Amino acid sequence: MLLLFSGCTNKIDSNTVVLLKQYKGLPKAELDTAKLCLEKFYEVKVHINENQELYKEAFVLIKSPRYRADSIIKFQKMDLKDSIQYVLGLTNKDISTTKRDKDGNIKKPVYKYEDWGIMGLAYCPGNSCIISTFRIQSPNKRIYFNRFKKIIVHEFGHNLGLPHCNDKKCVMTDAVESIKTIDNADLALCEKCKRELR
Repeated sequence: MLLLFSGCTNKIDSNTVVLLKQYKGLPKAELDTAKLCLEKFYEVKVHINENQELYKEAFVLIKSPRYRADSIIKFQKMDLKDSIQYVLGLTNKDISTTKRDKDGNIKKPVYKYEDWGIMGLAYCPGNSCIISTFRIQSPNKRIYFNRFKKIIVHEFGHNLGLPHCNDKKCVMTDAVESIKTIDNADLALCEKCKRELR
């Protein structure tokens, strides 16, 4: 999970509409889970676009076949309308970004981080994010779907302006390049993050 931070918090209410974009290949069970997760956790309205093609312009072949998450986010913004405030994309394809240090330089070693595979990407705050199931697989379906829901809540939380949290049990904790961090976090916001959303 990765975010780009620029301050302030976006406000939501029961009239807020999120468009879920299901990209081809993602099973319907994941789409249904994402819809329920957003509706219950953030109490927003969810509209669905099913079986969309991933943007060929976002495809790269640097280390392996992947789609650039920042490009997907940019293209998804074209779906924003007066009636849709956020777009959340869902794919089973591998997605990536360039991982940078605090000075904006590509992290070292460059060959590793110039095309870094990720589970999700959101701008903080923003109105578009992308989540991939490619890196969260588990033979245990309960673990898999818990990971999936946590990443949805986490990335959409970034769109709402929530930064990474120091509380390792908070769903907004930084994954720090490990799926174990996600497994150890709760599917809940800590009190500090809840206050930031109010």
